Amino acid sequence: MNQQQLKWIYLVGLSLVWGSSFILIKKGLVGLSPIQLGALRTFLAGIFLLLIGFKSLKKIKKHQWKWIAVSAFLGTFFPAFIFAFAELKVDSAIVSILNSTVPILSIVFGFLLFKIQSTKNQIIGVLIGLLGSVCLIGSGIQLDNQQHLLYSFLPLLATSMYAINVHIIKRYLQEIPALSITVGCFTILMLPATIILIMADFFSPELLSNSAAQTSIGYIAILSVVGTGIAKILFNRLVQISTPVFSTSVTYLIPVVALSWGILDGEKFEFLQLLSAFIILFGVYMSNRKRKIKKPIPKESALE
Repeated sequence: MNQQQLKWIYLVGLSLVWGSSFILIKKGLVGLSPIQLGALRTFLAGIFLLLIGFKSLKKIKKHQWKWIAVSAFLGTFFPAFIFAFAELKVDSAIVSILNSTVPILSIVFGFLLFKIQSTKNQIIGVLIGLLGSVCLIGSGIQLDNQQHLLYSFLPLLATSMYAINVHIIKRYLQEIPALSITVGCFTILMLPATIILIMADFFSPELLSNSAAQTSIGYIAILSVVGTGIAKILFNRLVQISTPVFSTSVTYLIPVVALSWGILDGEKFEFLQLLSAFIILFGVYMSNRKRKIKKPIPKESALE
């Protein structure tokens, strides 16, 4: 299987996994606070990754650890808490929609911080996808006028961090295996996550014996291993074999999956949301469409 086919498999797989993450966060907040949830998510994912990939740390050179640390906090640690706080006031599906701003922010930060130029098709595709996301946001607000819109800025903060992180991986960590990057990130994050769990009284008998908390811990365990641990390995590899714009296009498909979970969870769904989903998918297609190269017209021969 060539890399062109493999990157699309990664894209679809990550969309399904991360699209399900928002409903898991919603369920996790039933028995846990955002601080406990964010730290537990990082802690459990760290244990899982260290068990399966501790030996891969040898492939990280000493001078690369500083970029591993930057990637760890921007691409994992801070967003885990930010999204949890956002879902206190904003529906999980709407948060997933705001997550769709990563590709356009990737272009913005790529230009501002890394001097990366984008093709015409990439810019058009990103704008189309963003238009679909805006339509989804608008329909979501109409369905629930009680939403606290100020909390909508929190996911935008997290997506800005994601956008910068993909460029860091592409520019500074390209030669490191995806598993090594991921394990290295969580090796750094294990200590702060553990300290936060202790300070947040996560290990108190009162919390651990609470049935709602136990159920929430189960949801976050799934989120940690599959949605954070395994998915991070796949995403880091996707960044390495594709472009930052293509890899962040996964955020266009995430709302489709998240809205599907919303329907199963009793949330409303309108025609405008369905139409917006198709607009988003078209944006993904356009942003990854290769420009056709015109073949030169052969010169007429001297005999003609």
